[in-house]
Amino acid sequence: MEEKTEVQELNNLIDKCNLLKKEIAKVIIGQEDIINNVLISMFSSGHCLLVGVPGLAKTLLVNTIAKALGLTYNRIQFTPDLMPSDIVGNEILDSNREFKFIKGPLFSNIILADEINRTSPKTQSALLESMQEHSVTVSGKTYKLNEPFFVLATQNPIEQEGTYPLPEAQLDRFMFMLWLDYPSFDEEVEILKSTTTNKSVEINKILSIEEIISLQNLIKKLPVSDNVYQYVVSLVEKTRVTKNPEDLATKYLSWGAGPRASQYLIMGAKCSAALKGKYSPDIEDVNSVAIPVLRHRIVLNYASQAEGYSTEDIIKKLIQ
Repeated sequence: MEEKTEVQELNNLIDKCNLLKKEIAKVIIGQEDIINNVLISMFSSGHCLLVGVPGLAKTLLVNTIAKALGLTYNRIQFTPDLMPSDIVGNEILDSNREFKFIKGPLFSNIILADEINRTSPKTQSALLESMQEHSVTVSGKTYKLNEPFFVLATQNPIEQEGTYPLPEAQLDRFMFMLWLDYPSFDEEVEILKSTTTNKSVEINKILSIEEIISLQNLIKKLPVSDNVYQYVVSLVEKTRVTKNPEDLATKYLSWGAGPRASQYLIMGAKCSAALKGKYSPDIEDVNSVAIPVLRHRIVLNYASQAEGYSTEDIIKKLIQ
């Protein structure tokens, strides 16, 4: 009986995701792969880093997804003068001369960390505990964040003046790094038609908070065969520099991925398989999420840059 219920839940997940994509498509034209990967990361309890030039609807995408999921949403504009207390909250002395904690914008279901690399490392580090533990600690007291909790951060890859590169520990907490590309000719024509009139679009709520948490738990329950586990560990190990000069990683990388990459590859493969109607992920599902999981976890060396290789090129070679 339990198995039948889980199969029904899985079918429900597919139906809900199709409805979600239709709602999002009312506002966001194109970017199907990006939308699909954002949904995979959210149902896998992961966070996303969206990288793209200004004007590609990164902020609008996050806002639309929040509305369609019926979740609370806060946008934090990261600037050089932003302090950790501006995000987390702080304690104030009330009229009874007792300290009272005032929650910051981090206490929401979806956090849009806009231009995350424009703030100082001190403020960036305020997100570390919240992204991993789903809690914050202020004056020795720990406060749990709202569930579900997602951080969707944006970053501009062109203008680097006045920015602070994200530390590796911060990058590693993002399940996916997604690169947004320019729309196609036809998509841009549709964007102009839909945004240069006074037509308003209403986004319907597709999922409740309880349903999202239930679907997250369902993804975790999906079984994985031993050969898929072994393939994931083997793939991640290939990114690590060894003493063998013939290894691809030793030739072209100065640093490889850690165990968290393996965890996210499994979770991403599970969710990718579930959205395709499969009850267990296979190697094809792992490969489908390998680039967004690994691209921000490997560091190219001089040789790879000199020969014109990108991180995507190296990951594809490792998969082959």
